Amino acid sequence: MIDSHCHLADEVFAPDLEAVIARARNAGVERALVILSAGDPKESAQAERVEALWPDVRFAIGVHPHQAHQFADRPARAADLVRAQSAHTPSARAIGEIGIDYHYDFSARDVQLEVFRVQVRLARELRQPVVIHTREADEDTLAILREEGGGEVAGVLHCFTGGPSLARAGLDLGLYVSLAGIITFPKAAELRETVRAVPVDRLLTETDSPFLAPVPHRGSRNEPAHVARVAEALGALHGLSADELGRLAAANFHTLFRP
Repeated sequence: MIDSHCHLADEVFAPDLEAVIARARNAGVERALVILSAGDPKESAQAERVEALWPDVRFAIGVHPHQAHQFADRPARAADLVRAQSAHTPSARAIGEIGIDYHYDFSARDVQLEVFRVQVRLARELRQPVVIHTREADEDTLAILREEGGGEVAGVLHCFTGGPSLARAGLDLGLYVSLAGIITFPKAAELRETVRAVPVDRLLTETDSPFLAPVPHRGSRNEPAHVARVAEALGALHGLSADELGRLAAANFHTLFRP
């Protein structure tokens, strides 16, 4: 199994990072994609710890829409920062997480759009996939991917919670669909129906830890070991065992991120 999206460089994991990684590996998690916020020195320092303890991890670096306001004066700076940090991170394999979030609106919408746009453009230039965060912004997210991706940018709709139309549009753009612990929530019946129609060769598994712990761990800090519950839930939707689904999703991960 692979955790295709986690935040192991978050300070919440600092006190017991070694134990968290040990539990993941003992649970059969072979690799994880760790998300780094571009320009965050604390995360960069912890990323070095993570990699020393778990050499098989890989990284994605980007400016999240919540931080887009920091680049309101010149959105192109976001791409410059990601470019520079990626160049000095040999294990970097993607640009992300990036996108648009109209639910919280922590950054002005016009700024979010431009910061997202320049990073998609950078991914196209560097031939790297994108890790996409979209919340209540599907149309604008898809429009920029079409305009700037030009059919040449691969990527994943991370922590997918959308409906059939977003899933279809993403698949048409060549994107993968990644599911987190929400797929196990009792009230996520509509999401499960949507995901049932996503081909298994386009599915990824993730935790988004430390957030969104799956059943039966809800209410506690999430961690990469819990991706096994996501694999189990997705496998059930497609008539596969957790192990079979995990192997297929791992193969998809390797195809997309070329780790």
